[in-house]
Parts: sequence; C-alpha cells; structure tokens
Amino acid sequence: MSSPSVQPTGPDFDPQAVLARLDGVGTGGLVHVERIPGRDAVGRDWPDWVDPQVEAAIRGSGITSLWDHQRRTVDLVHDGTDVVLCTGTASGKSLGYQLPMLSTVSRGAAAPTGRGATALYLAPTKALAADQEARIRSWAIPTVRAAVLDGDTPIDERRWIRDHAALILSNPDLVHHTLLPTHERWASFFRALKVVVVDECHQYRGVFGTHVALVLRRLRRVAARYGADPVFVLASATVASPAAHASALIGRPVTAVTQDGSPRRALTFGLWRPGMIDTEQGVVQRGAIAETADLMTRLVDDGVQTLAFAKSRVGVERVADTVRHRASSPDVEVAAYRGGYLPEERRVLERDLRTGRLRGVAATNALELGIDVSGLDAVIVAGWPGTTASLWQQVGRAGRSGRESLALFVAADDPLDTYLVNHPESLFGRPVEPSVINPENPHVLAPHLAAAAYEIALTPDDVDYFGASMPAIANTLADAKILRRRPRGWFWDRDDRPGDHVNLRGDLGTPVAIVEKRTGRVLGTVDADRAETTVHTGAVYVHQGRTHVVTQYDQEAALAEVAAGDPGWTTWATSVEEFQISQVELRSEHADLDWCYGQIVVHRQVTGFRRRLPGGEIIGQHPLDFPVHTLRTRGVWWTLPEETLAAAGVDGARLPGALHAAEHALIGLLSFVAQSDRWDVGGVSTALHPDTGLPTVVVYDGFPGGAGIAERGFHDAARWVDATLAAVRECRCRTGCPACVQSPKCGNGNEPLDKDGAITVLALLSARLHDRVRRELAP
Repeated sequence: MSSPSVQPTGPDFDPQAVLARLDGVGTGGLVHVERIPGRDAVGRDWPDWVDPQVEAAIRGSGITSLWDHQRRTVDLVHDGTDVVLCTGTASGKSLGYQLPMLSTVSRGAAAPTGRGATALYLAPTKALAADQEARIRSWAIPTVRAAVLDGDTPIDERRWIRDHAALILSNPDLVHHTLLPTHERWASFFRALKVVVVDECHQYRGVFGTHVALVLRRLRRVAARYGADPVFVLASATVASPAAHASALIGRPVTAVTQDGSPRRALTFGLWRPGMIDTEQGVVQRGAIAETADLMTRLVDDGVQTLAFAKSRVGVERVADTVRHRASSPDVEVAAYRGGYLPEERRVLERDLRTGRLRGVAATNALELGIDVSGLDAVIVAGWPGTTASLWQQVGRAGRSGRESLALFVAADDPLDTYLVNHPESLFGRPVEPSVINPENPHVLAPHLAAAAYEIALTPDDVDYFGASMPAIANTLADAKILRRRPRGWFWDRDDRPGDHVNLRGDLGTPVAIVEKRTGRVLGTVDADRAETTVHTGAVYVHQGRTHVVTQYDQEAALAEVAAGDPGWTTWATSVEEFQISQVELRSEHADLDWCYGQIVVHRQVTGFRRRLPGGEIIGQHPLDFPVHTLRTRGVWWTLPEETLAAAGVDGARLPGALHAAEHALIGLLSFVAQSDRWDVGGVSTALHPDTGLPTVVVYDGFPGGAGIAERGFHDAARWVDATLAAVRECRCRTGCPACVQSPKCGNGNEPLDKDGAITVLALLSARLHDRVRRELAP
C-alpha cells in the first residue's frame, strides 16, 4: 500500500504481448503459461488509538485507509498479543507493524521523565533495514527518532543511537554481537522496550533460523532483566504454518493473521526451457544464465524494467555484463547486485532501481526481500532458487506499480528444474515448505548458553527460555571449564566474549577480503567456507563483469590478492570426501533395501583445481595443500546388495558411476520435499562402504549437528525418489548432463557418471519403497 516511485511508461502492461515478443529469443521456449488471477481489496477504517502525529504523517503520504489484514494485525499488537502477519508480497505488511511500533514510540516521546518507549526492528539483511529507515524518515514524524544500527554504523553514531534513538533498525547478527553482550550500556533502551519486529521471518530456517531463535530468546531474557516484556510482531509473505514457525522462533505462542485483504493485479507466470546445444561433452541443455541474459536483453530493449535473479555471484555478473553489451542502446542502464559489494555500492544500486534509472538488474537473493523497488514489470528467475518460499518472494517483486506483471522461470541444467518444467502442476500446486528449526540442537544451543551466561548468569529457571536440556548442556560446559558452576547457577568463567566465536549464518570463519594487487582496492568479500574452492591461488574470479586471477590466497590473513585479466579458461576445484556412520537413529527396511537416517561424520579435503577451456576441455590439473575438514552432522543413506544391482544390469564396472549419478540426482531433488538448497546438503557414494559392507549412498545436511533437511528426505522417501527418477528419465540428454546427473559442486569433476545406471538404481529404490507402501495400505 505505497505509492510507486516508478510510474508505468504506458497505459498498461500486457504480459501476453511481451511473451509473444520473446518468441525466438534464446535457444528455448515456453513450455507452460499459468495465469494467476488478481484479487479485490477488503478495506477497513483506521483505529482510533493511532498516535495523531503518526496518522497525519502516513495519511499525508497517500495511505488513507487500511486493508483488512493490516487492521486485524495492528489491533492485536496494540492489545499486547504476539502476532505473525503472513500475507502476499506487496500486501502492505510493513504498515501492519509500523503503525503500532511508531505510535508506541511517538507517544513515549512525550514522557515527562526518563527515556520514552523504544522499539527494535530486525531484518535478515542490512539493505532491508536501511529501506525501512528511509521510508520512516520520509514520513518526517517529529516524535520518532529512528536510526539504522548495523556493522556499517560508525562508532560516534552508535553512541548517539544508544543514548537517544527510540526506534533502532538492525539485524539479529548485531543484536547477538553488540546489544546483548553489552546490555548494561543499553539499559535505558531495554528498560523501555515495548515492540520487537522480526521481518521476513521465513528467512530464519535451518541452522541460521535456529541461531536466530536462540538470539531472540536471549533478547527476551535480557529485556526481562530490565523489567520489559515487549510484544513481538513477525512478518513474511511465504512461510508454512506461520503460527508454529513464529512460536518456535520467539519461544512462546504467536497468533497468525493470514487472510490477505490487499488488491493484486493478475500475474502471468511462464516456464521457459532452454534448448539443447552441442558441446565437446555432447548434446546438453543450454545454461539458464546465458538464456536469461538473452531474455533480459529483449525485455530491457522493449522498455520493460526487469529484475533477474541468479543463484551465484558469478551468474549475476555474467547476466549483467551480457545485457550491458547486447542492449540496443548504450543509454540502457543495467547493473549487478549481490552480496560482497561494499555498502556504498549497494545503496546507490538500490536508489537507482527505485527511481527507474536502472532498466535492468541482475541480483542474487540479496534483493529477494521486501526492499521497496516499486515499478518492476517483469522478474526472471534463473534456476530453482532453493525453496518455494524464495521463488514466490522473487516473483513477487514484480507488479508493484498496480498493474499486471510477468514472471519467467528459466530452467537451469539441474534435476529439480528438469522435473518442474515437465510437471508444472507440481510447481503451481506446491505448498510452501515447512521451515525447520531446532532450538534444542546441542551444537547450536551450547554456544548460545555460553553467550547467555556471559550476559546474565544462567539459573535453573532459564529452562523457560532454552528448554529442558539446558541444565545438562550447561553442566557439560562447566565440565569443559567454559562455565563455572555455582549454587545459584552457571557463570561465564573466561576473559573473552563467547558470542565472538559464533556466526549466526554458519561456522563460516572470517570473510576473505578480495584485494586488487595493483591498486590495493578491496573488491569485495567471500565467505570463508567457500574460499578454498573459489579464491584459491590460481582461481579465476569475476567481479562486476571483470575477470581476475587470484595470485595469492593467504588463509591466515583471510586475504586473496587478484590481478585483472582474462586468461581464457575457468577453474574448478577438486576434492576428496568420505563418511563414517556414527549412529542409526531411524531405519526402514523394504525387502533388501535398507533406508536409514542418523549421525555421520564427513571428512572433506580440497586437493587441487582444474583449468578448463570454454568448450569444457581440461588443460591442466594443479595440486592444492589444504587441511582436511571434519563435519559431524546427520544424513539419510541407503544400501542395496551387489547381487540385486548386478541382476538389474548394474555390475561391478558400472556400479561406481551409477551410484555417483544417482547420488547427484537425489541431492538435486531433495529440495522437492525439504526446504533446502542443493548447496545446503552434500553427498557421498561408494561401491563398498566399510560400515555397511554394501554399496551405499548418503545425502547429508551441510551443517554441524544437522538441520532437519535429510530427515525430511527420510520420511518422504517415495516422493523424493519418484521425482528424482522422473527428472533423470525425462532429461533430453543422452549420457548425462547438469540437468540430470552432473553436479556443479562435485569434487571429482563429475567422474564417473552413468545416467542409464542411475535410472536403473533409482527404479529399484522406487519399486521397493512403493512395495512397502502397498503392503502398509493393504487391508
């Protein structure tokens, strides 16, 4: 419910006409078009309790009434009820928490003594918090002092914010690293804390979501120390079971508002499959990045403001660079937007996208969230973004100018993409995946208990925040001399701060700075867990369309020096991987198929890299000396006897390639049944595993202790395997390609792979899993 900053350039936008003009673009074409109808608005009057200055400012911006879901939300929050607002993109969710939040702090500004009421807004990204602050600042409410507090905020500004700001817009990372461990300095803020907003709460899933859930519990605990009990408001356009997810995040019951009362124009959603092309590796499907660049070029040439999403930083750079060079006019402005850019670069790009100066932007999911970029006509999603929630978040960025919009899903050469474009009913009838978090995961809970003890000594009563396992884990920390056990509870017993050793977004280590050797300029950063494969010495690295070669990677200094220049090849890191079974937690037997879930230990080492020409030819293999990394996690694995496989035609010579190909395909389709991205999981296949004595394939969570992803695969085995089998069978290649059995993260360079063998193996799995189902359903 906001006025668009970019006005439509014509009387209306006709998605069908735009689709017709895309005919012949790229190598592929549409395989399905779905029209998602619009809806009418359900309006409500403003409540009479809204602060007059807040109401006047917001009405002055053109918002004269509320939609039904906004009114229900603001009334619940005003009454002190914790709420999660889950309605569609561009449905005005922000106003649902802004009205009570701003009214509270505005009224508090009139307090005769002491600090007035305060509020805290939390977003998963800096950009979203900055966008919210800009919107609030534009309303110019004199009684609301709002400020962004994040890692980019200068120290002198932090002092002012600590002493004077009534509304702080931040992120869970800063709460964890700054507000909570130094809460005494923020005592007046916590003492007056009335409202906490958790925006885009669907982003908090898996291990990251588990970390954030524990940060929010610690936040409630510190607020209680100062006598405060703030009401929580959570918001998301795409989350399954919103009340359950929100309750799991904050640790107490939450009421859900889900009926959307906002208007929405129709969306035309096309599924686009690239064509097949000849390469040195055979006939394969053209990549989604190249196809997306062609489609985006035609759209921006036609005056359609377009946002294209790609999963990788390299993909984003390639799309933007290609469109820049192919656009018919040099005046067409196109840019890339991704993580790793410096803050000032991101701010300029966000501004230019809002104002319409940029005709096209290629972005990672950094622009997936609710940053106000009103006016976009079209969104292209290059490859499955990992979850249904992310898909609809990205698609929802179009159509914010109050007219019809267009979305295109361009299938990547990936097994899940192959399945979805061939089975559109499974995409458009697909519910949002449940968000899995586990605040009692001991691998995550233990460091947060240490951080909580640093903030305020733990007592037995803190089981109300941290669960029944809290005392046992605290005692374990005491035995390790991390905490000190005393009759009154558990105390921090070291000189450092425990929170400094916990990264909410995973145990990533220090981000690696990428520095141009000749100028000393910092180009960006890369996460430490990906540095060994992306910025090792000799790696080819792309930034803002320019190719660089890494001349030196200093692991201890977290520094990669690069020199500009295109050597004419790409690089691919190679690795070795093995796993051990620690404990079987769940087992399901289906004739001679053993289907298991439990604790495993994975050992992985990056051993070298290959140089490849654009056609795929390998022109060099080079060793790298990196340590072995050990991951204790959970996985789902299965075994079949050698004689069963041999009888089906997968004998000893074919077995490694068949299992390896089946493993890759299963990883690619796991997100069909679980909320995950293929980069969140790993896998290993072996023709003879020492712990089972049989051919074995495992797919595991890529996080310490597990994140619930593999467990979903265990419980939904038949649907997972059936979708995988269909994707491999229906792929148009002959011997295997990235659209079915090749993997972009394979440490063995996708060797050996046997597509036909994988089909046989997956068919054996499917037959046995369904035989078990039939027997269970038999009268």
